[in-house]
Parts: sequence; structure tokens; C-alpha cells
Amino acid sequence: MPAQGGWAALAGGAPVTTDRDAAREAAREELLNPAYHRHDPNLLQRAMNWLNEQLNHLLAGVGSAAHSGTTGLVLLLIAAAVLALVLRHRLGSPRRQARSAALFTPTGPRTAAEHRATAARHAAEAAWPEAVREQMRALVRALEERTLLDPRPGRTADEAAAEAGRSLPAHAAELTAAARAFDAVAYGHHPADQATYQRLVTLDHTLTTTRPTLTTHPTPISPTAGGPA
Repeated sequence: MPAQGGWAALAGGAPVTTDRDAAREAAREELLNPAYHRHDPNLLQRAMNWLNEQLNHLLAGVGSAAHSGTTGLVLLLIAAAVLALVLRHRLGSPRRQARSAALFTPTGPRTAAEHRATAARHAAEAAWPEAVREQMRALVRALEERTLLDPRPGRTADEAAAEAGRSLPAHAAELTAAARAFDAVAYGHHPADQATYQRLVTLDHTLTTTRPTLTTHPTPISPTAGGPA
């Protein structure tokens, strides 16, 4: 039957020829994933050079009687996959790194009012991604100015939302949603819109008039000596 003949050819019949350039290109495309390329091009280039050397050695033996084109292609893909895993382990997941990026840029501290003014200028120009980023920074800076958050370099939006939510539990869910919106726009390259910006403006205004919830624990009263039996 035709199907059996096809499997027989793959198993031990006439060797299957594979375009070496196509095989090399398939492995190269795997490594040119933008997630790896944008993090450390020098490391990627070294990895590409190493893989090219391995491909040349491997492809040199593909035409021999002991190797079929299919076997060579499988080995190429395995090599590319292993190298991709190594790069992922070394560089980390792009999504994970994006989520851990700092909320504020290292250009010097700015006040909440300054961030709000910058956000408003971007909004007036319909530059919604920039407006969303600056408005979220204004919100967090305002919480720092009220001492509801300790100023800390490198803090992420997620961390700020979690910490502020403990003092403002009624708005914890809104803070979490705001942090996720910031991450999606700033690092996930998701589109922003006027509605997202307005929600942040509203939340910022609401938080400025919300009193924090202070967590207190009642002091235990020790029984007095000589009390009634």
C-alpha cells in the first residue's frame, strides 16, 4: 500500500534528501525569536556562531550512508531547541522580566503633580500609552508622598499595588487592575486607550481622599493579682 511504502522509505529504504540550506534556516529562525534577540544581542550572536559551527559539522555527515536527511534535520531541530532553552534559562522569560521591571525610570525623582501634568499633556495629544504610564507613576508617587508607601528604587507596579492594598483594602482590587494595565501597556506592548487612562485618573483622585485602614491589635489585659476568686 502507498502508506506502507512511505513508512518503509523513512525507516530503511532510499535515504530522504533534505535541503541543507533549508534545514539551517529553520534552526536559525528558531534562534532569531525577538524575545531572545532584544535582551542580549552579543550573547545571541555567540550562540548563533556556535550553532552554525555545529550545523556545518552535522550537515557534512548527512549525505553519508550512515545518516539520512530526516535524521540530520531532527538533530538540527533538537540542537536549536536545546540552545533556545539555555538562552531562556540564562536570560529569563521575556514576560517574567517585563513584569519585574521598575515602575520609575532612573532619571531622578519627580513629584506626583509633575507626573500628573506629564500624563495630562500626553492625554491631550491622544498619546495614551505614555499617558497611562505617567498617570500610574503619579498614583504611586502620591502614595509615597502620603507615606502610605516607603519610597523604594526598583519597585514594580505589582509590588506597589500589593503594598498599598494593605493600607487601602477597599481599593485593593482596583490597584491590582491598575498595575496590570500599566504592565500590559509599558512592557507587554498592549494598546492603551482613553478609557484606561481615565480609570487611572479616577482611581488616583479617589485614593487622595481615602483614609488608610490602620491595622491595630488590642492590647491584652493581664488579670490583676488578688482579684476575686
